[in-house]
Amino acid sequence: MAQTDVGRVDKYFRKVGVAALELTKAIAIGDTLRFSGTTTDFEMKVESMQIDHNVVESAAAGSDIGIAVPERVRRSDTVFRVSD
Repeated sequence: MAQTDVGRVDKYFRKVGVAALELTKAIAIGDTLRFSGTTTDFEMKVESMQIDHNVVESAAAGSDIGIAVPERVRRSDTVFRVSD
């Protein structure tokens, strides 16, 4: 499986299980993302994301987005798009 670096985790909001990401490449609903860091390593499918509290279908490079995550992430964790 191929991986493309698409951004970094900026913040994690533990109470609501949401990560704020800084994107370096575009992502869209349905993409599979892998979060990787010193103590982080999991994959998830993007089911929803928001920009400035507005639900969006895709986000361009340079966007700051919020995304619900199933596990804890940490600032500066790398985010990859996984493809077959």
